Amino acid sequence: MCIAVFMWQAHPVYPFLLLLNRDEYHDRPTKPVSWWEGCEILGGRDGVAGGTWLACTREGRLAFLTNVLELHPFLEAKSRGDLPVRFLESRKSPMEFADELMKEAHQYNGFNLILTDICSKTMVYVSNRPKGRPISIQEVSPGIHVLSNARLDSPWHKAERLVQSFKELLGKHGKGEVPIKEMVEKLMRDTVKADKNRLPHICSPEWEFELSSIFVEADTPLGSYGTRSTAALSVRASGEVSFYENYLEKEMWKEKTMKYQIQNVKVDGAGKLIAQSTLPA
Repeated sequence: MCIAVFMWQAHPVYPFLLLLNRDEYHDRPTKPVSWWEGCEILGGRDGVAGGTWLACTREGRLAFLTNVLELHPFLEAKSRGDLPVRFLESRKSPMEFADELMKEAHQYNGFNLILTDICSKTMVYVSNRPKGRPISIQEVSPGIHVLSNARLDSPWHKAERLVQSFKELLGKHGKGEVPIKEMVEKLMRDTVKADKNRLPHICSPEWEFELSSIFVEADTPLGSYGTRSTAALSVRASGEVSFYENYLEKEMWKEKTMKYQIQNVKVDGAGKLIAQSTLPA
């Protein structure tokens, strides 16, 4: 499970700004944000299946995903963490990749996937749920959006709470820069749970209650489960990318920041990014 709030093409300083909590078992092997060996991908990495929940490239491509909460996941399903990697390694536009994914989306458990090309100012949302319906593909409109464990902008308790807090903090800073680490601390460490009458009634009420806060902490028969890392990824109008991660390693919280410049980015006289064509297929 994960939750993400993001701002897309709606701020003079940041064409894109994302905060994302990754929830997982504490003992699952995980690599913190870094440049992957042998390829131009920057992100965290699952040490079991080899995929990722959030990653980006020097060419201005970016992808992230969350799982859909469901009662009976398919045990033989393909790893959802492969989807962001496949997009980033491809040379397809977000919409081309989404259209191609339609053919095999049923082979994965429920997912929400965001595919982005910063340079062409293109963002596409893909989901293979609800079951039995055609895969959902839509362009993401400019503005503030939230993605939890249901469809994009679903009004779950923690999703609504995170969006409201995000808007309030942005409002304090107007059109200027925002303190990224402050946003992480104030917004993504929120442990307030939902009233039980606001749970989605998909799994057991006890489990849904544990998952209903933005920051998750739960003891299970399989060990500690909860928020393993918080990422804050910002793209400035100049094309500068900053990827900050606060992550749990051996039960200790650590932090790391990686920065780079999007290659071949074009800016106008005011230093703002100019939309360019997507990469050829």
